[in-house]
Amino acid sequence: MRSVVELIDIHRSFPGPPEVLAVQGVNLTIDEGEYLSIVGPSGSGKSTLLHVLGLLDRPTSGTYLLDGVDVARMSEGERAGMRGGRIGFVFQAFHLLGSRSVLDNVMLAMVYQRVARKERRLRAVEALERVGLGHRIDFSPGQLSGGERQRVAVARALVGRPSLLLADEPTGNLDQANAGSVLDLFDDLHRGGITIAVITHDEHVSGRAERRVRITDGELDAA
Repeated sequence: MRSVVELIDIHRSFPGPPEVLAVQGVNLTIDEGEYLSIVGPSGSGKSTLLHVLGLLDRPTSGTYLLDGVDVARMSEGERAGMRGGRIGFVFQAFHLLGSRSVLDNVMLAMVYQRVARKERRLRAVEALERVGLGHRIDFSPGQLSGGERQRVAVARALVGRPSLLLADEPTGNLDQANAGSVLDLFDDLHRGGITIAVITHDEHVSGRAERRVRITDGELDAA
């Protein structure tokens, strides 16, 4: 099985005084096609670990291999390229442009990938159909339910065909019914071979993954 993510003795500290040890000695492998949840309470180091995984922050020490490439040693420009091409993000807030159509919101994710407009449209429609919203492409985000807006956000994350789908509290702004719908979608994506890592404090959300790990005081353990 090919590993998409390998974290080897990752530390992330922030200068003080006092110095804050946010992530301490984390070792984690995420295999291709795996559905992993990282669960922990507020202040446990989840956000810091998310930022490291998403190439939004650098570890203080340790090695991060993404698709076998040591991204910790890359320049900021190289890391931005890896982030844009290899990682799809789904956040608690949907971050959709209300003045643009659903289709445009998904297409915009490919603007910096030098994909021709015709190809961008085809791939955006394909991604929206994959999340069950092919019939909503001309709607605006304001015409959609919360669950549908999050599905648009998932389609936007998938359209670049990333190695890793990274979701941060993806149901945090949703009611129970819409949250269940989004989690069902993650189940479908997992069955389709997408590699997913969900960061959450919600035990119900984390329980839907095939493997769980828990972060406490910056240290990772099996959940």
